[in-house]
Amino acid sequence: MPKRRVLILAEQCNPDWPSLPIVGYKYARALAQVADVQVVTHVRNRNNIEAAGDLGAPVDYIDTEWLAAPMHRFATWVRGGDEVAWSTNMILSYPPYVAFEKQAWHRWKSEVKAGDFDLIHRITPMSPTLPSAMVGKGELPFVIGPLNGNLDWPAAFAGEQKREKEKARSLRDLYKFLPYARRTQKRADCLLAGFQHTIDDLGLADPARIIPFPEVGIDPEIFHANGRQAPFSGDCPFEFLFAGRLVPYKVPEAAVRAFVTSEKLRPHRMRIIGNGPEEARLRQIVVEHGAEDRVHFDGRKTQTEVAEAMRRADALVFPSIRELGAGVVVEAQACGALLIVTDYGAPGALVDHGRGVALPLSAMDGLVDSNRRAMEACIEAPEHHATLAAAGCEQAHTAYSWSAKAAYTARIYEAVLNGQPLTPFNDYA
Repeated sequence: MPKRRVLILAEQCNPDWPSLPIVGYKYARALAQVADVQVVTHVRNRNNIEAAGDLGAPVDYIDTEWLAAPMHRFATWVRGGDEVAWSTNMILSYPPYVAFEKQAWHRWKSEVKAGDFDLIHRITPMSPTLPSAMVGKGELPFVIGPLNGNLDWPAAFAGEQKREKEKARSLRDLYKFLPYARRTQKRADCLLAGFQHTIDDLGLADPARIIPFPEVGIDPEIFHANGRQAPFSGDCPFEFLFAGRLVPYKVPEAAVRAFVTSEKLRPHRMRIIGNGPEEARLRQIVVEHGAEDRVHFDGRKTQTEVAEAMRRADALVFPSIRELGAGVVVEAQACGALLIVTDYGAPGALVDHGRGVALPLSAMDGLVDSNRRAMEACIEAPEHHATLAAAGCEQAHTAYSWSAKAAYTARIYEAVLNGQPLTPFNDYA
């Protein structure tokens, strides 16, 4: 069967920029292996895409810097940087994104109307709050996603929400009244939605057109368990790892406090990879408990360095309380580490069915206590926790490699084009 011809909209698509841009890039690159794709992205990504040279598809660069650049500067000023106030950033992203799609449509409408493509797939942005201006144009089937969003702040973490400058979160649902929002949900032929919290947000869409599809994925050549040390047996210290930006909603404080306040964990070690506004507070906690020799701050690392650290670590402790996608969870699983996470949002879903340890969401002190107990249990029952880690590792490589995700997407394309029911992939449902 010949490959389907797909127009890929990927405004955020960059091999060197973390979080969403690199996810968009890797997904687009994987799709280029299973379909005949034309990628449309923003001109800001040109230098890095061309330097990488491995996208495997022609790229059209849309230049809306006349609007995007001043809006970005304004958003950075309002947010006080680019580490916090994510909801504010999304609100201010709406005008530049609409401009991007309108220009993309102007550039490609002739080819779309002439039947040069079988379908259109918008892979980024991934927030449901940024609707598509191209849905329903040209009469081509339109796939959108993976989408991810709509995870509320837990009430017990009002202090962390304040430090994240997330007051604008209360305005989120107003996006449903923006131009194109209703049409996006009603007229898209298929909506890929990361987790249940996002599926619940797509109330205007026909449920039969919504498919569970987490956006996170792994590169097996980077994130793998080959060469991993033998499971913990008590002969050497157990190593816990926290990896991620040191920002309030990821609650690194819970992991650090749990470790430094446990007598049972005194012979063991913790490493912290990442940087951010919470670092000074975390270092102070470590100093106050005299744990400088047991807790090591490694700063920001490359993906390759993070993967190496994950293979050295026995467990990733990741108590984040508002994690939409949690790519770090799947990456750590792929490296064979045990996962200890908060059962809220993406992390809990990713370690479900015996693939890790999911702790109940609670206020800070409760989260510290539950993480302390879970970390101590790793020392007390290493064989049981090794079994959980092995199950997580198998799942990560079976369902979350980019090649596996692209192959499943190709099946979705066929179902959409042939008018067949959209069947959820068991590993994502």
